[in-house]
Amino acid sequence: MEKFKKRLTILNAVIEALIKGPETVKYPFGDLALPEGYRGKIEFDPDKCSGCGLCVRDCPADALQLNKKSREEYTLLYYPARCAYCGQCEDSCHHGAISHSNNLVGATTHKDDWVLVFKESKASQE
Repeated sequence: MEKFKKRLTILNAVIEALIKGPETVKYPFGDLALPEGYRGKIEFDPDKCSGCGLCVRDCPADALQLNKKSREEYTLLYYPARCAYCGQCEDSCHHGAISHSNNLVGATTHKDDWVLVFKESKASQE
């Protein structure tokens, strides 16, 4: 009797799956609808960045690096391959300079995409 119940349960699941249809999406052959609040590609507004380094300090993946010579002269580097897209940098930034977009991050083989300069601030430019 126990074997019959198990088989009936499996048969019921198979019939239900056939009636419902596929649960997968057609991406990359069709559009991909990402949910609200999806943490995708990192967006950066250099005008809002003060160079405080809170985002660098709190990044668990070590994807951000701040090279600071003085208060006004610094470079903020971003390593996309290291990024876990956890959102900690966005939460840590009190100025709103870092945010996540709702876009997927694609793979790359181009060396130029391995390190991005988010902001390069020099005292001579100001």
